[in-house]
Amino acid sequence: MIHRIIILYVGVLIACVSSFGQGTKADYERSVKIRQLFSGKVYKDTMSPNWFGGHHFWYENKIRGVREYVLVNGSKGKRRAFLDKSKFDVALKKRQSRADKLTKKYLEKKSKKLSENIAKNKSNTGKSGPISPNGRWRAFIKNNNIFVHDLKDGADIQLSKDGTKENIYQEPFFWSPDSKYVSLMKRREVKTREVHYVDSAPDDQLQPKHFKRSYSKPGDPMPTQTVHVFLAGWNSRQFTADPLLVKDPFSTRRPVWRSDSSGFIFEHIERGFGAHRIIEIQIPSGKTRTLIDETAKTFVNVFQKGYRKDLNGIEEIIWRSERDGWNHLYLYDGLSGKVKFQITKGEWVVREVVDVNHEKRQITFQASGREEGIDPYYHHYYKVNFDGTELLKLTDGDGTHSVRFSPDKTVFIDTWSRVDLPPRHVLRSAKDGSLLCELEQSDAADLFAAGFHAPERFVAKDRDGKFDIHGIICRPSNFDPNKSYPVVEVIYAGPHGSFVPKKWRSRYGMWREELAELGFITVQIDGKGTSNRGREFQHFAYKNINDAGFPDRKKWIKEAAKKYPYMDISRVGIYGGSAGGQNAMAALLWHNDFYKAAAADCGCHDNRMDKMWWNEQWMDYPVGPHYDEQSNVTNAHMLKGKLLLTVGELDTNVDPSSTYQVVDALIKADKDFEFLMVPGAGHGVGESKYVARKRMDFFVRHLLGVEPRMND
Repeated sequence: MIHRIIILYVGVLIACVSSFGQGTKADYERSVKIRQLFSGKVYKDTMSPNWFGGHHFWYENKIRGVREYVLVNGSKGKRRAFLDKSKFDVALKKRQSRADKLTKKYLEKKSKKLSENIAKNKSNTGKSGPISPNGRWRAFIKNNNIFVHDLKDGADIQLSKDGTKENIYQEPFFWSPDSKYVSLMKRREVKTREVHYVDSAPDDQLQPKHFKRSYSKPGDPMPTQTVHVFLAGWNSRQFTADPLLVKDPFSTRRPVWRSDSSGFIFEHIERGFGAHRIIEIQIPSGKTRTLIDETAKTFVNVFQKGYRKDLNGIEEIIWRSERDGWNHLYLYDGLSGKVKFQITKGEWVVREVVDVNHEKRQITFQASGREEGIDPYYHHYYKVNFDGTELLKLTDGDGTHSVRFSPDKTVFIDTWSRVDLPPRHVLRSAKDGSLLCELEQSDAADLFAAGFHAPERFVAKDRDGKFDIHGIICRPSNFDPNKSYPVVEVIYAGPHGSFVPKKWRSRYGMWREELAELGFITVQIDGKGTSNRGREFQHFAYKNINDAGFPDRKKWIKEAAKKYPYMDISRVGIYGGSAGGQNAMAALLWHNDFYKAAAADCGCHDNRMDKMWWNEQWMDYPVGPHYDEQSNVTNAHMLKGKLLLTVGELDTNVDPSSTYQVVDALIKADKDFEFLMVPGAGHGVGESKYVARKRMDFFVRHLLGVEPRMND
């Protein structure tokens, strides 16, 4: 009797799981078809304007097999739509004819004005190349040193004598406008690290292939450049920058002469990214001074947030800085090195400089976080004077914006959307952002009819209750609020950016939609340590990569589950690639009380194993004990939960040995895990069809608790 009861109970349990409809063969089949099912079902979500006459344009719409042709008069903001192609062609020809006449007059006036401005503001900041501006000298390199050939009397004059094979003077040459001085870089060569690869299953031969590539890692010696200025001629003198001002160079870039030959200017980026300076070697004294000194106890985010624009032969410089805690623009006096104006200011960030109008002394730029009541990551566009006055918002609407200016920059097409709002396209005046006309609103009715669920935007406070943490929640097309769903977080916590989608997409990738279709809720979150929210928010990552905002992420997911009880946070998984792969495994080392399964693809599991520039930017130089303390390899013995590691054999972005060393450490610690290396594959192998399916199987098995049914 007891035996029969057990059999009956097991039979009922299997029936319940089958009817529950998660991880079944039908779910897999729907997951495979979801991309095709959703494809091509949104109309007018993109525009391809064909400009003519400076600010007029036409474009074509395709709506359920019907073609529509739209002609827009940019100056008047008038939109005319045609279904008859022949009528459209006639109207377009007339408009182009009138526009051509106006364009000809406009170009004649513009050409005359441009010539006048060139004559008025002529600024020769030096010549790059072997021949001096006056044609007297030709510079060349011989035996690692710099020489000049006097084209007047034919003599060769050696200017330097300290060049060697390890410290070689290199082109290009930068001549002063008066042809008296020539500057160039001297490069100190070092033996760089090489990473070796074996292509074990090449397509074109039986035997494996081997190749190697240069790949500098944190702490490695690196080639460096120093700046040198020489007085050309027999009485040559040599000047170089003060070593104290250019110590530990990571990069020396953007060299330029002043228009009056009174100084040679270049940028110095210090290794460890604690300083970014504009240095000037003054002529004729040869003294070095710092024109702009950007320093930080943490890091200066040069490559993502730096900006420099020289004006009128370096009389002024537009510079971007986080010195007040937010990424803003400053106008410097290029002669004194003093700030004339802080151009933008407030608890928001300048994301990109779009245009600098020298004549009107105006800047057009993209920013986020300035508009109250909307997502602080949304892009809006603005215009401001050089002195910070008359800040004007050019775009409007609760969404993230992208713009395309007309060739004459008098109007622009503003396209904006959200993850839950299909794109809208409007035409605006570049002068003040005023609305000229509505162009199109996307039609996504067919997409939603096919079962598409737009991601939901969700916000919760960070670990300390100070910052809003933003993310999205994605649900399967057959979502049923009466079911219970495991949660899988898609993670990428690199400090160089923010990664939660903000604009509309018809597809959000196999790690969201295809996986969700198998019976999951998938989420994506930007925690502390990521970028685009101000200095304090991002610089939390300094020497602290393995934090990855996890306390913020866990709190966010818990808050979401309070609102939506069908999110089962006793079954939370996590997936990431590259830096996200490092994050995903870290979840099972430091946060295995919350995360139960992790899939880590091509991860940089130890910051000493990955590329120099990215890791030293956040973890600093020289390499300290914090590198080891935060290593997934060093801490592999702490693993709890289910782990899937994947890597491409020929990953030239992140050294695949980073993953192999994790595998080695896990074996030595006697930890159970799954590992897949794909022969011949490169970085991001996790997005390939096979590996993506294996990842889905992994989460189905360990979070849904059923065996994958794809191949039944």
